Amino acid sequence: MAASAGTVSGATALSRIMGLIREQVVAYFFGAGMLTDCFVAAFRIPNLLRDLFAEGALSSAFVPVFKDKLVKSGPKEAFHLANLTISCLIIIVGCIVALGIIFAPAFVYISAKGFTSDPVKFDLTVTLTRLMFVYLLLVSVSAVIMGILNSHGKFGIPALSPALFNIGMILTPILLYQYFSVPIYTLALGVLIGGIGQLVFQLPTLWQIGYRFRFVVNFADEGIRRIGRLISPMILGLSASRINILINTLLASLLIEGALSYLNFAYRLMHFPLGVFAVALGTVTLPRASEEVARNQSDRLAGTFHEAIGLTMFMVIPSAVYLAGFGEDLVRLIFERGAFTAEATEQTARALYHYAYGLVGFAGVRVAAPLYYALGDSKRPMLYSIIAVATNVALNFAFIPLFGFAGLAAATSAAGLVNLLLLVVNLRKKIDGIRYLSLILHTAKMLLAALAAYYLVSMVNLPVVIGRTDMPGQILLIVVQIAAMGLVYIFLLWLLRSEEIRRALTLLHGKK
Repeated sequence: MAASAGTVSGATALSRIMGLIREQVVAYFFGAGMLTDCFVAAFRIPNLLRDLFAEGALSSAFVPVFKDKLVKSGPKEAFHLANLTISCLIIIVGCIVALGIIFAPAFVYISAKGFTSDPVKFDLTVTLTRLMFVYLLLVSVSAVIMGILNSHGKFGIPALSPALFNIGMILTPILLYQYFSVPIYTLALGVLIGGIGQLVFQLPTLWQIGYRFRFVVNFADEGIRRIGRLISPMILGLSASRINILINTLLASLLIEGALSYLNFAYRLMHFPLGVFAVALGTVTLPRASEEVARNQSDRLAGTFHEAIGLTMFMVIPSAVYLAGFGEDLVRLIFERGAFTAEATEQTARALYHYAYGLVGFAGVRVAAPLYYALGDSKRPMLYSIIAVATNVALNFAFIPLFGFAGLAAATSAAGLVNLLLLVVNLRKKIDGIRYLSLILHTAKMLLAALAAYYLVSMVNLPVVIGRTDMPGQILLIVVQIAAMGLVYIFLLWLLRSEEIRRALTLLHGKK
C-alpha cells in the first residue's frame, strides 16, 4: 500500500504545488479583497456540487461496483457498466448544470447573503457562478475515468490530472489579465480550460487499457442500481457537510472584508498535506479493500485499515503541528507579494492555525470511510457526517465570539475530529481484528514526537540565525524548519520504536 500510495502521493504533490502556485497567482493579482471574495463565493457553489456528483460520492460508489464486475465478470461487463455510468451522468449532471445557470442568483443569495448590500459585488458573483457551472460536468466525467483507471492499478495519471486544472487557472490570469476590464473573469475562464485539460489528460491511458466509450442509457441496470444504492446515502451525508460549508460562507460574508479570502487561502495550505498524504492513501485503500471484499478476503481488511491509518497519521500529525506552529512564515513566503499585504498574512495565519489541528480529522476520514464503502455500507458514514455537520454549525456560534472569522475554521476542524472518531470507533462493527489500544498508542507516540520536534526547533531563533528576510532567506527558513522538524520527529519515533518507522525502513530497504 505504501508503494502504491507513493506513486499517487508524488503525482498529487506536483498537483498541489501547482495549486499553491495558482493561489500565489490569485493573491498577486487580486489580493484578499472584494474581487477574490466574489470568485471564492462563486466557485464554491459548483465546487461543492463537484464533491457530491464527482470526486466525493460518485467515485466512492462507482469503484467498488466496477471492481466487483472486473473481478467476477471480466473487462467487457465492467466497461459496459462504465458506459452506462458516464451516459447517465451526462444526462443527470447536464440538467443540474442547466438549472444552476438559471437559478444562480438564488444560489448566491442563499450562500452569500452579505453580498446583497453591494449590488455590484452580488451581480459579479452571479455571473462568475454561471460561467463556472459547466465545470461540474467536466469534473464528474473525469472522476469516473479516474475510478476506471484506479481499478486497473493506474494511479499516476489520474493523480496528475488535477495539475492540468491548476495550470489552466495559472496561465489565464497571467496571459489575459490586461485584456479584461474586469480581470477576475480570467479565473473563471481558467476553471473551464483547466477542467477540459483534467479530462483530456486521462484519455490516452484510458484507451490504452482497452476502454471505448459508447453512449448507452439503462437506469434499470443492476450495476447502476447498486451504484445508486451506494451513492444516495453518500450524497445525503455530503450534502449535509456541503450545506455546512455554505453556512460558513454565509457567516464569513457577514464578517470582516476579506474573511472569505483569508479562510480560502488558509484552507488551501492545509489541503496540501491532506491531498499529498491522506487523499493518496484513500485513493489506494478503496480499490484494494474492494478487491478484498470481492474475493471474500474480509479477514485482511483489519490489516488494510491499520496500514492505511498508521501511514496517514505518520505523515499528517507532524504536518499539522508544523502548520500550527510555523504557519505565518509559510503564508508570508507563499502569498505576501503584490496585492497580498502583511495584514493579510497575519489574518490567513490565524485561520491556518485553527485548520491545522483539523487536518488529522480530515485525513483520517479519507482513509476510514473507504472501508465502509468497500463493504457496501454508505449509510453509517452518512449518519456520522450529519452528526459532524450539526457539531460544526453549533460550534460556529460558540467560536466566532472567541476567535472572530477564524472561529469558522476552528469549528470545521472540531467537526472533522468528531467525524473521524465516530468512523473509527464504530468500524469494529464491520471489521474484526482492529487493535484500538495499539492504534491509540502509536498515534500518541507520533503526536508526542511531533510536538517535541516543534518545540526543540522553535527554541532556536532561526530568523536571527539565517539573518535574511528577502525571498532566498524566507525559502531557507522554511526548508530548515521542515528539515529540522522532520529529522527530530523521525529520530524520536525511532527511539520510541514506532511501527510506522519500521514500515518505512522496510519499504526503503525493499526498493534498494
